[in-house]
Amino acid sequence: MPDVAIVGGGPAGLSAALFTAKNGLETVVFDTDETWMHKAHLFNYPGIRSISGSEFMALTRGQVRDRGADVRVGEAVIDVEPGDDGFRVETADGEYQADYVVLATGADRSMAEDVGVEFDDDGTVDVDLDTETSIDDLYATGATVRDEEWQAVIAAGDGASAALDILSKENGEHFHDFDVPDDVP
Repeated sequence: MPDVAIVGGGPAGLSAALFTAKNGLETVVFDTDETWMHKAHLFNYPGIRSISGSEFMALTRGQVRDRGADVRVGEAVIDVEPGDDGFRVETADGEYQADYVVLATGADRSMAEDVGVEFDDDGTVDVDLDTETSIDDLYATGATVRDEEWQAVIAAGDGASAALDILSKENGEHFHDFDVPDDVP
């Protein structure tokens, strides 16, 4: 059973997975590979001079896998249901239980609607500063929570925020993910 199930494999979902998997939480990413990143070319992403969106996605997926996440490209989530023991996540390939779910579905807010989270007046998912929705342990990121502010680096930051909140809950205190050169394998 994964600790964290991430629905969507764009910058937000992969960023969340990078942090949670790197820090010991069993993490699965369900990635339909329909991200807008395949239409993008990044010149405005910190640390990257110039890279195609598809190349960025391949590199980021590899980085996330290297940190231990299970990235399932092509496995779409059909349903997410909150319950007393976390969440039931259903795909065409099976059912999974997870303690936390991160919705990183871009501008597609239909899954958030189906789960029953609260929405803001502008039609975006209502979240707190850590991107947690009105349902405990269910997070929404990127374009799901931002009206017309769709940018890869913002989405990645939202994913990181969700992950750090999950890690803080798991550790029982505020968690910082900060590596130093001695930590590099």
